[in-house]
Amino acid sequence: MLRDVYPCYLAGRPVSPNHDLVVTNKYTGEPAARVARADAATIDRAIAAAAQAAGPCRRLPSHARAAVLSQVADRLAERSEESARVLAVEAGKPIRDARGEVGRAVDTFRIAAEEATRIGGAYVPLDISPRAEGYRGIWRRVPVGPCSLIAPFNFPLNLVAHKIGPAIAAGCPWVLKPASATPISALMLGEILAETEWPKEGFSILPCRRDGADAFTTDDRLKLLSFTGSAEVGWALKARAVKKHVVLELGGNAACIVDRDVDQDYAVQRIVLGAFYQSGQSCISVQRVLIHADIYEPFKQKLIAAARKLKSGDPLREDTFLGPLITEDDARRVESWVQQAVNRGAQILCGGRRDGPFYEATFVEGVPDDEPLSCHEVFGPVATVEPFTSFEAACRRVNRSVYGLQAGVFTRNLHSAFYAFDELEVGGVVVNDVPSFRVDSMPYGGVKDSGLGREGVRFAVEHMTELRLMVLNRVGETPE
Repeated sequence: MLRDVYPCYLAGRPVSPNHDLVVTNKYTGEPAARVARADAATIDRAIAAAAQAAGPCRRLPSHARAAVLSQVADRLAERSEESARVLAVEAGKPIRDARGEVGRAVDTFRIAAEEATRIGGAYVPLDISPRAEGYRGIWRRVPVGPCSLIAPFNFPLNLVAHKIGPAIAAGCPWVLKPASATPISALMLGEILAETEWPKEGFSILPCRRDGADAFTTDDRLKLLSFTGSAEVGWALKARAVKKHVVLELGGNAACIVDRDVDQDYAVQRIVLGAFYQSGQSCISVQRVLIHADIYEPFKQKLIAAARKLKSGDPLREDTFLGPLITEDDARRVESWVQQAVNRGAQILCGGRRDGPFYEATFVEGVPDDEPLSCHEVFGPVATVEPFTSFEAACRRVNRSVYGLQAGVFTRNLHSAFYAFDELEVGGVVVNDVPSFRVDSMPYGGVKDSGLGREGVRFAVEHMTELRLMVLNRVGETPE
């Protein structure tokens, strides 16, 4: 399933200067593989190669870029079960969810292949006054140049695809830092990409220490930084990424409003999935559930019953729903946040127990607004519940967060749906589903502390390109 050792990719070629990075099986805690770890000199060589590849990558025609991306999608589909099992081991992702992530990554590369041929421009009339008669303008989008890509551990395949797919579609060379806890999925993409016609110097995949990766942020040869991870780290990187375009996909504590007119069984099923899928390790995981007071008690009991049915265990078992958190320390943090809320009067409705890196699916009510469980990102299988009587007031409570990624609204009232769309301070409002819903072609990103810019392939391509204008003076032209 996993090989004993993996190289990193420097300028499109596998190199193994060491095997210093140990990747663990997140279920057993045992070493699963060893990976080459890049040092500062290797990172510098990768950035230099990307800078040299800017011209060849930019000049690659759109059909060739599309062909590269289609080939990656095809080969990833062929290796789908292998990739899913890697995800189950290195990320602790339940195997059914891992297969879903592989399928989404295939979709992402196929979407990127289509977008590679859609990067256009427009004619601009300039004769808006007598002084500009005879002038016309044409603009088009051109690649920004070498890109720095930093990916997280929770979706180590598809969120990497969301960075390298648009970069290739746009014609940008890139260097990627995968998460040290889960680098193997990205390195497998390196194996596939090395089989294509993408310029070799145009990509590097370099697992490395965070404290040794400063150049990913500060090197002026890199023209764009795309980071997915915590808000604390992301905003700190932005402050240091001078002279760069910056795209940040950061954290959240997504809320879900449940109005009194909903199909309760459907809403319960979706909320439980949205709250506990991947053990809550998603920035759009359902963390706060606001339920209309008229249905609060029966709806709450249905949530509790559904959560108690979820099975935890070995991610490679087909019936496992809850896998381990990425580390036992993360599980301990979740445990401490829940206990801290309980100490201030909150009540655990179900779950609330830790076993090593596992934490039970947990609903809590009565959590004070200033508790981390309510106002920070839990990134674990815990959600709070509370009643509301006014839909407008519920929207105001959602907006009280410093985050603003996505929100879910269950309602049959069209007015309420549009009110939420108009008033919720988030990047996306999902009506009659959970905020955890995402299609890989849609614009995705947040406001406030949740980030800057948008992903979703077409929208990421916009960030990875910039406008170039040509002004043409018709002076001297004579009609035939």
